[in-house]
Amino acid sequence: MIAGHFGFAAFVKSRERQAPLWALMLATVWLDIVFVPLFLAGVETIEPLTGARGSYGTGIIYADYTHSLVGSTLLSVLLGLAAGARWGRRTGAVVGLVAFSHWVLDLVVHRADMPLLPANAGGLPRFGFGLWRSPIASATVEIALVAVGAWTYWRATREITLAAGQGRHRAALVTALILIGGTVVLVVDFTGTVS
Repeated sequence: MIAGHFGFAAFVKSRERQAPLWALMLATVWLDIVFVPLFLAGVETIEPLTGARGSYGTGIIYADYTHSLVGSTLLSVLLGLAAGARWGRRTGAVVGLVAFSHWVLDLVVHRADMPLLPANAGGLPRFGFGLWRSPIASATVEIALVAVGAWTYWRATREITLAAGQGRHRAALVTALILIGGTVVLVVDFTGTVS
């Protein structure tokens, strides 16, 4: 769901113009950024599904700290506080909520591998609606998120540049980068070109 996360960040930027786009892009993948060192250390793991092809949603992800409801909430609050110290309370809240949106979007696509508590304390049921079981449906949702994010970002940026009497080149360039980057990430992920 990487491309979809970036599309959502672009959508939020179109509404919250004071928040830096790079900070929103970072926030939307913050849980995965923290996941990487834990994965490399063997603390969080991915188990490939038997018989699954490609790499798009073909594993059970045991990100029991970063992607637990409580863990993702704490990580989102920490990032929001850091952003708030830099850009003010409103932007901090927006960055924190965008970071938490990662968990919400992952809930839609993940199989039931997302725990409520870190380390799945108490052995409570895991959650995930499992849209990844249908790669075409999940890719469609991601493409829609990227397209809506790029379009709303372009409209907002175009409005600002026209009001300031500037050209539309920056808006068009960033929008193109969002669309192309999101599409490339989705295609690579969907086809399993990179393991």
